[in-house]
Amino acid sequence: MIEAAKIWNEPNNKSHWDILIDPDWTMFASLSLAAGKAIRSAHPTLPRVLGGISPIDPSFLRNMQARGVLDHVDAVAVHGFPLDWNLWQIAEWPAKIDEIKAVTPLPVWVTEVGVSSFGAEEVQAWGLTRTAELLIGRAPRIHWYSLYDLPSSWEATTRHKEAEGSSYYRHFHMGLLREDGTPKASADLFAQYAPAMGLCQWFHFEDHRLDDAVRWMRRLGVQHLRTGLSWADSFRPNALDWFDRQMDALAEFQVTVTFCFTPEHRGIEPHHTSPPLDVNEFAEFCAQMVERYCAKTGLAPSAASSRPAISEPTCAP
Repeated sequence: MIEAAKIWNEPNNKSHWDILIDPDWTMFASLSLAAGKAIRSAHPTLPRVLGGISPIDPSFLRNMQARGVLDHVDAVAVHGFPLDWNLWQIAEWPAKIDEIKAVTPLPVWVTEVGVSSFGAEEVQAWGLTRTAELLIGRAPRIHWYSLYDLPSSWEATTRHKEAEGSSYYRHFHMGLLREDGTPKASADLFAQYAPAMGLCQWFHFEDHRLDDAVRWMRRLGVQHLRTGLSWADSFRPNALDWFDRQMDALAEFQVTVTFCFTPEHRGIEPHHTSPPLDVNEFAEFCAQMVERYCAKTGLAPSAASSRPAISEPTCAP
């Protein structure tokens, strides 16, 4: 089942949205409005989640509210990594959630939270336990980032690159599993918190880890998964074959699908973080993916006018 559709990823982070082109997020607001409306048209009850913000910044959501964006989503999301990148302590998680609740009545999902094992696996294991203590029961969805370490031969999706110093290399050590698929100390611990805590795992195009990931998620008791379908990847040869394989493999989980990444030839600048030349093209991609992977099961046409209950999505592949 597809549980929700997520519109972009970390729009207030320069690694995922070019704020030099769009410094006040006017273009991002237009993209979100178009996508929110298109998803609702494609499926009358599928929950729509605004891309998780990082840093956690209430002023960004006030901006989106002023532009009407929050009227076309059903939840907002935050990302936090206080032991690796954020300038706040892990014990501040409840306060961070409350900061967002103070500016919107929408549910607040935590769609990425994690701790790297860059310094020591014991730090990650402690961080997982402490995060579970702080967030379970405070957020309707929690997605631990991630199942796998990022392969050392790949690049992290960040525009800062090695200029981050050691912080860059923490991107490669966020998994419950090492690059070779062997479990860290945190893997057994995670099973204690599933299904209250889900996972976030991005799968690259034709990712060799997909089938193994499914086996591990079953073993860990995962029910909720966040992953992505890339608009940029949709222009690759055989893209739909890969999307079909990915979504079929994940069909047993409650999946929040994130739509993001601008194709180079459709951006104002040739980069995946660029605002698109035409936001309606992104919206059309979102609608097509929802129609392809999310069947409307027994829904009356009048349901399109009502806001869905976030805890009861009605969607099956």
